[in-house]
Amino acid sequence: MDMETLMAQAQDLQTKISAAQDSLAQMHVKGLSENGAVVVTMTGKYDIVSVVISDNAITLGAKKLSDLVADAYKDAKAKADTLIEKVMSSVTGGLPE
Repeated sequence: MDMETLMAQAQDLQTKISAAQDSLAQMHVKGLSENGAVVVTMTGKYDIVSVVISDNAITLGAKKLSDLVADAYKDAKAKADTLIEKVMSSVTGGLPE
């Protein structure tokens, strides 16, 4: 394989990765705390879109509410990680990172 062909393939891959990243920015995942008391929505680029806190969660106190928000965030991040892996694998064909 000559250098020109290799460079063209690298450019093509970079274009596909960029398009996938743009697509991920438009995709949303929802993370839930226990019983759905807190819902965090984020994009596939980890940008938080919204945090919804139920009235019941507010009455639990600052410490518990903080824990619920953290749990919902962790759930959303795990779902975003899975989404990112799926989208990027489809572009790279499972190439090592």
